Amino acid sequence: MRRADPRVVLGLHRSRHERRLLTGALDLGVTALDTSTNYLGFRSHQVLAQTASDLLSKLTVSTKVGYFPGPGGAEHSLEPVRLHAAVEQAAADLGREPDLVFLHNPEHSLCAAVPHNQDALVQACATLDAAVAKGLCAAWGVASWDPSPLLSLIDTTAPRPAVLMVRAGLLVGDRTLDAADALTEAWGLEGGEVWGMSPFGGSTSTPVWDRIDPRLFLRDDSRLSRVQAAFRAAYHLPRVGTVAVGTDEPAHLGELVGALAGGVDERTVQEYRSLLRDLSRAQPA
Repeated sequence: MRRADPRVVLGLHRSRHERRLLTGALDLGVTALDTSTNYLGFRSHQVLAQTASDLLSKLTVSTKVGYFPGPGGAEHSLEPVRLHAAVEQAAADLGREPDLVFLHNPEHSLCAAVPHNQDALVQACATLDAAVAKGLCAAWGVASWDPSPLLSLIDTTAPRPAVLMVRAGLLVGDRTLDAADALTEAWGLEGGEVWGMSPFGGSTSTPVWDRIDPRLFLRDDSRLSRVQAAFRAAYHLPRVGTVAVGTDEPAHLGELVGALAGGVDERTVQEYRSLLRDLSRAQPA
């Protein structure tokens, strides 16, 4: 078994939740697993417990709460009672307390909560903080697809998340990158406390990866593939210490773990960020 590397988390979004993927991840030294209450049609926790209960003790497990089954499909809520119940149910379904529970895309409900959106966010954060105090999970965080709406709502008197998860990679826009940086600073987070997700913008088969060469962002581009280079660059766009990535193939996961050996050219990253800002300013409001 290879040395565990905490910088890679196996994400189960769109995953088939096959046992061979979890055993393959462990063989590669990937010992962190990320899921959500709403993954696999709201069955992710139960399926994991049924197919791999013996493996969960070997994994650091994070999950997310915020989406609930509704009449028309999934619905989002920051209502404290529902969030607390979801954390309790996650622990029951998994057969163990999660190591980390994220507040899932809080921005989804915050617009509807105006003018009480700040109170809604603070109460939701306090609910997860209380869940940690009660032993329902070891820590809590915020996972945000679009962190921009959160910036004006940060209350210094509210509980501080242990982890922030945001989109990362070459396909993330300037607005989201800047918002992620600002939230990281506002919450005083650093290093492994900031996670990236969706480093390929959904899929490595997207045509854009055939049209650009991410190896331009590496100090030595001769050893890694384009996919590996894109993954390695994602740790700097924005700066994160961990990236959650989804796959159903252990071989693909192994390729990404191998990408961590590559070095990123910081100057190229900063030039790219400058180009994104210039493009954003040039666009009409």
